[in-house]
Amino acid sequence: MNAHAQAPLTIAVAQLNLTVGDLVGNADRILAALDEARAAGAQLMLTPELALAGYPPEDLLLRADFYRACAREVQRIADAAQGVLVVLGHPVEEGGERYNAASVLTDGRVLARYHKSLLPNYEVFDEERYFEAGGEACIFECGGVRFALNICADVWEAGPAAAARQAGAEVLLALNASPYHMNKQDQRIAVLRERVSETGLPVLYCNMVGGQDELVFDGASFALDRRGEVRMQLGSFVERVAVLRYADGGWADGEQVPARALEAETYQALVTGVRDYLGKNRFPGAIIGLSGGIDSALTLAIAVDALGAERVRAVMMPSPYTAQMSLDDSREMVARLGVRYDEIPIEPAMQVFADLLAPQFAGLAADTTEENLQARIRGMLLMALSNKTGAIVLTTGNKSEMATGYATLYGDMAGGFAVLKDLYKTFVFRLSNWRNTQGAVIPQNIIDRPPSAELKPDQKDQDSLPPYDMLDAIIEAYMERDESPRQIIAAGFPADEVRRVVGMLKRNEYKRRQAPVGIRVTQRGFGRDWRYPITSRYQDEF
Repeated sequence: MNAHAQAPLTIAVAQLNLTVGDLVGNADRILAALDEARAAGAQLMLTPELALAGYPPEDLLLRADFYRACAREVQRIADAAQGVLVVLGHPVEEGGERYNAASVLTDGRVLARYHKSLLPNYEVFDEERYFEAGGEACIFECGGVRFALNICADVWEAGPAAAARQAGAEVLLALNASPYHMNKQDQRIAVLRERVSETGLPVLYCNMVGGQDELVFDGASFALDRRGEVRMQLGSFVERVAVLRYADGGWADGEQVPARALEAETYQALVTGVRDYLGKNRFPGAIIGLSGGIDSALTLAIAVDALGAERVRAVMMPSPYTAQMSLDDSREMVARLGVRYDEIPIEPAMQVFADLLAPQFAGLAADTTEENLQARIRGMLLMALSNKTGAIVLTTGNKSEMATGYATLYGDMAGGFAVLKDLYKTFVFRLSNWRNTQGAVIPQNIIDRPPSAELKPDQKDQDSLPPYDMLDAIIEAYMERDESPRQIIAAGFPADEVRRVVGMLKRNEYKRRQAPVGIRVTQRGFGRDWRYPITSRYQDEF
């Protein structure tokens, strides 16, 4: 090393799983990470966006006492940061204004503080409701290096990074609470490469990990050098405190975890979402109504992978229309997984309801009413078991069904968490096949047989719906890309099917509003980022 060479600086990246509102618990987790960072020789530790509060805190951010409680934990972390700089993401109230902030803490004090400049108000984000925008760059020094801070959405546009460079920054640190959706990591790296190209600054990107209601955060923190090359890539859906060394204007090579296939990433997102929803809300276990179909089979596999077989209970509720192969396949699957399994035939309950309603239905032909009664009997049984045991019912409906209303209110929609809510039916098949490559837990017959609700003799899904490859493509175009029916038809889809699918999607908004929260894995799900009116007479462009 020559006389002017810079001594290496060790920086820790705290990719943490944090819980909204658990300020003391989150602070404890950050302090444990600080101990790990200090033991690894770090002089600086970077945490995710709003790490102290968890993300997103939603309307907790409107409470003055929430900010006071946050301030107490900020001081506790600052007191513990002896001889180390901790970049902490947290909300702060200053001068009657509220900010999404990052504070540089050391030796019991706040060395510097940055206020997020660009507040996202799109997709699942609603930050303009809570925060004021900052407007100034924040530069601080550690080991002779000048660092700047950006927070999440700041790096998705050029301005804040350019302001940091103009203010004299040598390295850009980005705190993030960036939720997962399919192919999101490629987008992040591409955007950060744009910032590197514009500013010449190397970047360290720290993201949180874990499930929070419908959102799931994948971590996958990374570092880019001045050429935009990835010099560190942490794994996804795992907590990790990793260190990276910086000297002479660049990063030394850090940890490199290879990217996984899309199916593996999506499956792990669902597992993480289930594990954290039940864990953070203290549910003792999960109950799943098995049907012998692919949706409930995949839901069961995910639940067991997330929770362990001992915390999962499967219930089969056959009717006179349930095929023997459905019973056989369900029995085989639960045997493979080792979960508790019960069968409760619903024909006696069906007869009771038929007798009760016979005077009211006199002279009326049987129709979907009787089919829906079967689903509601099953929903009632599952909820009774849930009430008695405290376990949560995991619903099994997929995005194709949620879009078209191919589900029964207070029936198969009854439950507390919708695992497959944002998976199209075609991807359910794809993910089930992938899961079996990791260990064949889903009987192949479940995957191969045509889907059926089995609510009447010889019923098939395609009696009521277009083929799933066509259905899913139309839904994706209309719902995720905001294409008009005219555009979808021009792309080659049959006009009558487009009209039918769009009509079903619009008519069933009232059902979706009453559906359980579910895990978002696509760029737009039927949740925080779908806000269409129930009552609307808007006519689409055909």
